[in-house]
Amino acid sequence: MTEGDRADIAENPVPPGRSEDRGRPPIARRPVFVIAAVAAIVHLLVATRFGWHRDEFYYVLCGRHPDWGYVDQPPLAPLLARLAAELPGGVLPLRLLAIAAQIGCVLLASVLAAEFGGRRRAQTLAAAAVAACPVFVAASMLFGTTVLDQLSWVAVLVLTARALRSGTTRAWLTAGLVAGIGLQTKDTLAVLLIGIVVGLLAFRRDTLRGRGPWLAGVLAILIAVPNIIWDARHQWANLHMAQALADQQGGPLGALTQIPTLVLLLAGPPLIALWYSGVRHLISHDGREHRWLLAASVVVLLLFTVSGGKVYYAAPVLAGLFAAGAVRVEGLAPKRWRWPLAVAVSALLAIVIGLPVLPPRAETALRPVDPQAMETYGWPGFVDQIARAAAPLPAEVPIFASNYGEAGAVSILGPAAGLHRTVLSGHNNYLLWGPPPGTPDTVLCVGQWNTTYLHRFWSQVIEIAPLTLPDGLTDQETAQHAAIYLCTQPLGTWAQLWPGLRHLD
Repeated sequence: MTEGDRADIAENPVPPGRSEDRGRPPIARRPVFVIAAVAAIVHLLVATRFGWHRDEFYYVLCGRHPDWGYVDQPPLAPLLARLAAELPGGVLPLRLLAIAAQIGCVLLASVLAAEFGGRRRAQTLAAAAVAACPVFVAASMLFGTTVLDQLSWVAVLVLTARALRSGTTRAWLTAGLVAGIGLQTKDTLAVLLIGIVVGLLAFRRDTLRGRGPWLAGVLAILIAVPNIIWDARHQWANLHMAQALADQQGGPLGALTQIPTLVLLLAGPPLIALWYSGVRHLISHDGREHRWLLAASVVVLLLFTVSGGKVYYAAPVLAGLFAAGAVRVEGLAPKRWRWPLAVAVSALLAIVIGLPVLPPRAETALRPVDPQAMETYGWPGFVDQIARAAAPLPAEVPIFASNYGEAGAVSILGPAAGLHRTVLSGHNNYLLWGPPPGTPDTVLCVGQWNTTYLHRFWSQVIEIAPLTLPDGLTDQETAQHAAIYLCTQPLGTWAQLWPGLRHLD
């Protein structure tokens, strides 16, 4: 035992009334909190450098239409987004939520290492690895389901490990409670839960003889039931959405081709050795009690690959492998100096790729690697262009947007630009908020339309102006032709045209 370990034991003795914590090394609070603080400061420095992300507009608008579900997500993220957006500070409150979720992942990674038997160095390394991992850093650049999902995954891993160690029903119920809340954040947590069940069946079958895991499962399902009922009443819209996204990226084959991206980019190349060490630890004699995590990781990767899920869906399980790898590294005395260097290199890579730290032109060049930073750039300019085009038109003329980003930007930023109009779209959950009554006699259509498509709904389509970013920069909007169109002489009522205007993607 090192002097640092002795200091942590003296500083953080196990509380006498908490039996669940007995048998676990004390948490190395000081170094882990320092890492969390540094990560928070880095994120705060660039939190509002550009502006809103298209998804953040959408979450807020969904939150303003409260429901037990939406076609592409459960209700928790929209609810939190709405509450944050009502605070002063524009997008900053939403970003603070995202940063808090990221810091939660960092802190929980250290706890997970402790659950695996890791002491000070292992806990510090696990926390630092998550703080420096590109997929965690990039996800916390904006508020949304992804960063909340990461927090849910790591929390469930921690609580499952804790319940397995302590064996108490209370610990299992806590895990079930958090799992249920996580399912109200993003459905992908169900894949992790399936993986954990498989892991328990394979390596910890004895625990299933007790009532704790079963009660945890029932509790998680009960919490998720309102969203499940909503989905069933809407023809399983979430499944249709998942299939649409899988088709976009080429199904299982497309997901398979993205695995090298997960390995080389999302994990952070310098940290590959750490999660490889985690695999080695879990298959070793020392890690036999935690092999359920290895089985869960394999199941998660296979299920997302077979279903054609996006590459980053499986990424939160890396926190578990980082924690296991840190425990193994702690037991290897030589060449420990390499790990701080590996973490530092990965952190630098993650910051450059995942946060808006570069000039806009450089961020444009990075779009093939990570397009998210540029998706926070230029929205006020888009809204100003739309406001100028709408100014000569009667106030009753609505704006019809091609996607939820444009619709959300006009709804949230439009009033400050003097744009007070009905905003419509057929994209994702907007399709459930329409059609409006009446006939679309004159409509200002904005976004990635083309005249051939719009002529299916209006006889006269006139392009007023393109939508552009300054200095020839491009983002998701301008990578293809985006413009403002004046559409008149409709070929039916809104109700008649609506089925053709709706789309999930």
